[in-house]
Amino acid sequence: MFSPPLSRRVFLKSLGAAGLALLAQSRARGALTRGRVVVIGGGFGGATAAKYVRLFDPWIEVTLVEPKRSYVTCPASNWVLGGLRDLPSITQTYAGLARHGVRLIHDTATVIEPGERQIRLKGGAILSYDRLIVSPGIDFRWQAIEGYSAQTRMALPHAWRAGRQTRLLREQLVAMRDGGTVIITAPQTPYRCPPGPYERASVIAQYLKANKPKSKVLILDAKTAFTKQELFIAGWEKLYGYGSDDSLIEWVSGPDGQVRAVDARTKTAIAGPLEEKYKGDVLNVIPPQMAGFIARDAGLADQSGWCPIDHKTCESALQRGIHVIGDAAIHDPMPKSAYVANSQAKVCADAVVALLNGRTPGEPSWINTCYSLVGSEYGISIADVYALNARGVVESMPGAGGVSATDANHALEAAYAKSWYTNIVNDTFA
Repeated sequence: MFSPPLSRRVFLKSLGAAGLALLAQSRARGALTRGRVVVIGGGFGGATAAKYVRLFDPWIEVTLVEPKRSYVTCPASNWVLGGLRDLPSITQTYAGLARHGVRLIHDTATVIEPGERQIRLKGGAILSYDRLIVSPGIDFRWQAIEGYSAQTRMALPHAWRAGRQTRLLREQLVAMRDGGTVIITAPQTPYRCPPGPYERASVIAQYLKANKPKSKVLILDAKTAFTKQELFIAGWEKLYGYGSDDSLIEWVSGPDGQVRAVDARTKTAIAGPLEEKYKGDVLNVIPPQMAGFIARDAGLADQSGWCPIDHKTCESALQRGIHVIGDAAIHDPMPKSAYVANSQAKVCADAVVALLNGRTPGEPSWINTCYSLVGSEYGISIADVYALNARGVVESMPGAGGVSATDANHALEAAYAKSWYTNIVNDTFA
């Protein structure tokens, strides 16, 4: 006699409490998982990837390896320097990821063994994986500027990793005399952004205007152009008298602005072919950057110091089975922004889930939006949409995105900037 298939409700009822308990235990042991994904690095790239692999396929076991128990975001860290926010307000936890079923290990990944598909942790544990996602962020090229090192950063903070360095630079700004000079050395591209040197100059100038009006910000920059330059300069002219004798901001660009050396004792930057000396009361040195150590040590980086990838899946071009996302990856022409890291992570998560399920990954696209505050109520922005062309090269989509209009409502854009921060934090960590 034909028996109709059981409904899910009838099946669960017949299974009983004991059966359900066994099912839960089995799943907890990973017996029913479709694969094991380990993610190294809990920033915007790694945290988003861990969360979205679980969202796309909750039967995949995901482990996030991150030494810190909380994460201070680089986005909005400039606002702390300008006194617009405090550090607790930009500090995120990983409780949201845990609620999505991500296993958290607060330890440091020291060695990746691609052949064995495992990683070794500082605490001694060994983790095996089917797919590894590496989002290690940046390291600094300490030797690129004579006199600047991991030791002198305490006197000349970079504040390019948010947290203790942000607090240190903020304390120096508050302690500075009225009439002092804040020097910012802008790095050559590519570099992590945000934080951005030009937004940093802007919000510091606003702080000085309100509290130390005889002071100024000097930007030393080997570049002759930068993103949103016209928008920044228009804002500087309106808010800080840029171009006048009383300007709160000065920009020295090109060969004359290339910083060759610094003196931590005297807080002096030496720049240009004539080695002109610029003495500051606060010297914010932002050195050139490269992919985080674990990626370089594992052979994921090329001679540039960054990691080439297959753009469609974010899989390393040098080590199969390992995906690299965020600041460490070469994903030109996309910038090394938090929004790009978040967007790459979703593409990567989708590709990893597809591969573990025996499917072909889909065609990716990415979005970047970068807001900057020229003042607390003066915002500007740039947006782009990217896709792969027929040759597999990333390019901007014609007609998509753009920059703030010259007649934009900058107060509204400032509100959008603050809302954007809330939204991307929630999308990544909640």
